Amino acid sequence: MMSPRPVPEDRGGSSPHFRQTPFQIIHIIGNFLRIWSIYSLYRYLSETGASVVLFLFTCLIPASILFLIMQKPWKGRPLSNTQVVPSVINGGITALYFILWGKGLKSCGPLRAILAEYSGAVLGVLSGVLYGRRGHVWKKVGGLIAMVASFYFLSQGWAMETYSPFSFKDSLDDEVQTEPLLGIKEMVLPIFAGILSALRRVIARRVSLKNQLKRRLNAITVASATCFLFPVAMWDMIIGSPSSTSDKVPFSTWAFLSTILFGVILIFYVDSIAEERLHMVFSSPRHLMVAGGCIIIMEIVYKMDFSLPGFLICCLILGFGIYEATSLERGRKDSFQTADSSNGMLGDEIQMSSLPT
Repeated sequence: MMSPRPVPEDRGGSSPHFRQTPFQIIHIIGNFLRIWSIYSLYRYLSETGASVVLFLFTCLIPASILFLIMQKPWKGRPLSNTQVVPSVINGGITALYFILWGKGLKSCGPLRAILAEYSGAVLGVLSGVLYGRRGHVWKKVGGLIAMVASFYFLSQGWAMETYSPFSFKDSLDDEVQTEPLLGIKEMVLPIFAGILSALRRVIARRVSLKNQLKRRLNAITVASATCFLFPVAMWDMIIGSPSSTSDKVPFSTWAFLSTILFGVILIFYVDSIAEERLHMVFSSPRHLMVAGGCIIIMEIVYKMDFSLPGFLICCLILGFGIYEATSLERGRKDSFQTADSSNGMLGDEIQMSSLPT
């Protein structure tokens, strides 16, 4: 008697990649909207000279209220102090992140501020030095060197048509919005903000292994970040900014609403879907590729001082650095992707060391 054919697991001709396509589309659209909101915010800040801390604080107030209404952290199973206290501390880190990121956006421009967020991959280097094998330490150090080189080239204007060594134009159009040439010192604020962003994501994963619990604790984190940001915003409002010319341009409703909806709320759920369904974290080459495509579109639409060859070279170097900084043995990486989230802290530690942010 002939043995029956094994029934294929994937019925209907669908593959895992095909099933992930809707989540990939959501991830691309969510990141595009978030980057669009960043460019809108940068244009508003550059035209008005408004206080970036005060503006972000006014955006976090309704965002935290919406998070609390949607997630209702006071309902359901009571949260323990070992979950609430780290989430409140994470709120302080998030507040500091917004301050540094906003100031970095205003001084460095959206392209460099967005790419500097991927500096959080240095936590992968740190985990490799502390817990990894010696053979992998050198790979992570090499990745760190590549990342530093990429940020240095960005600070030297390689992604700008005016200063790029790959520019072949003698003069720029009058409508092109030029950005100042920076040094590596000016990139410190957005780079440090990227490291803080990675740290707050790590803390959020450590505290909550379940997705629903993670969302409830995120509402507490954003609310506490708003509270931590309140005295800084009030001090900034009292002192005032000497370059403020808010009377020239009215308050931008689009920059305000897009920052709340896309830059704070939507991107949290999009990143959660990417982690749960696509096994994609923020500081990864795949995430950088999506962000790079969105940046190219926005640079063209907003008529920025943009050099496509220089930008692609910087992204390739940065992507290589991220890949090496977050690399692990393929066996450990595959076991993480197939493991269930209920395996406990051991599986979480594997995730943290391979995917730091």
